[in-house]
Amino acid sequence: MNIELKPLTADNWYACTKLKVRPEQMNVFPAPVVYWIAESKYAEDFELRAIYSDEILVGFLVFCITPDQDGNCWIPAVMIGEQHQGKGFGKAAMLALIQLMSKSNCTRIMIGHRPDNLAAGRLYESLGFKKASEEVIDGEIIRLLLID
Repeated sequence: MNIELKPLTADNWYACTKLKVRPEQMNVFPAPVVYWIAESKYAEDFELRAIYSDEILVGFLVFCITPDQDGNCWIPAVMIGEQHQGKGFGKAAMLALIQLMSKSNCTRIMIGHRPDNLAAGRLYESLGFKKASEEVIDGEIIRLLLID
């Protein structure tokens, strides 16, 4: 599977805003892409990427390579469009993102997901993310991946 993480530009930002999750997933991914684009204008550390497979837009993600005060680099959002789900794009995109972040000297990558988003939990566990705590924080299970 050929996955490419392309920066948002004048040419692709609008197409990204058209990406949607399935209606039953709105409770686990409630913020639309346009929200993340707007927030990135004020959250200096947010980097946005469109996820492409063979030049077809399949998803969107947000990440930070600037560590927080605890040395953690965060992935605030990963979304695969409803018509592209279940095809392995999420895992392939996460692998590409982990590689990108590790090249930027991120050694502790954090990601959160809603407790009822079992698919995300299984995906992150399969990639080596461990629960950082048994406690649900701000409505999310927080997971940590240590990079050697």
